[in-house]
Amino acid sequence: MEFTVYLAPKGFVNELVYELGDVTEVVDRLVFAPGPPRPVAWAQNIWLNPRRIPIESIGDGVAKLKALQRNWTLRSTRHHRRARLIEEQLPAVRPKPITIGTPPPTAPLGAWTLIDRDTIVASPACSSPFPHGEVQFVENKVDPPNRAYLKLWELFTLLEAAPKPDSFCLDMGGSPGGWTWVLASLGCKVLSVDKAPLEPRIEAMPGVEYRMLSAFALDPREVGPVDWMFCDVICYPDRLWRLVDRWRTFGKVRNFVCTIKFQASTDHETAAKFWAYPGSRLVHLFNNKHELTWVLLDKEEFPRFHAEEEGEEGDLPESETAAPSAQEPDPS
Repeated sequence: MEFTVYLAPKGFVNELVYELGDVTEVVDRLVFAPGPPRPVAWAQNIWLNPRRIPIESIGDGVAKLKALQRNWTLRSTRHHRRARLIEEQLPAVRPKPITIGTPPPTAPLGAWTLIDRDTIVASPACSSPFPHGEVQFVENKVDPPNRAYLKLWELFTLLEAAPKPDSFCLDMGGSPGGWTWVLASLGCKVLSVDKAPLEPRIEAMPGVEYRMLSAFALDPREVGPVDWMFCDVICYPDRLWRLVDRWRTFGKVRNFVCTIKFQASTDHETAAKFWAYPGSRLVHLFNNKHELTWVLLDKEEFPRFHAEEEGEEGDLPESETAAPSAQEPDPS
């Protein structure tokens, strides 16, 4: 029977199970569901063409994985020592943190786990080009005022798109200035709106204008056409929906990037409203917490999944094979 394996973000297995509905098995953070891959928000990575592979020995497991393709990353869930012995005989994949502006890897990268002592579940193709969907950066610990900038870095890397220089951007809920810093660094003109102040050095960046005002009080008619609207406001999801709907109705915003922040419980109903908007995408970024990122780009439909029966052989770039892993897998 055809099935798909979804990797939940750390701490959000229940959200993924709720979103999928018809789950057949949960192993650690791996969630199994029948049928072909579905575009879901609460998945950090999706195994697009998994299969169960019986193995007779460690060497047999190595041979069968190598017969499918070259590059594999282990998601260890059970029989950890035996799985590591198989992993040690496969070509090493140890990604280095990347710098902003580096394109995603293009070499095929499969994922696998030892589901029981004599059975591997492996997928030659995955939705993310990064191991386990973990996008690690060489962090800037000096210039940005907080770590929120990593969300935009990750999004722009995955989209392979970002605002162009001189684009007019709104940064709603901009304080203390993490997203404004990213946008101003790209050469954008940024109107940052928040009741709390920007850090002075961020406000002083070229192209930055700050208004001490609630994002909900800003009148679209006073702003005019907007190339990109960014919103990282801390508010209930339904209030964010009303804010976004107001600006969409205004009709002068070309692109939206909004963080849906949840409180103690996840508001699946409001998340579904965002997800249902034609042409948009709802994702949980590796750098998201209890939140989702909603993206609507001008005249662009996001591609659906496409998985070949097997991955093609190829080497990962040198920077992704030569250094120790920046983050060890979560203990299982």
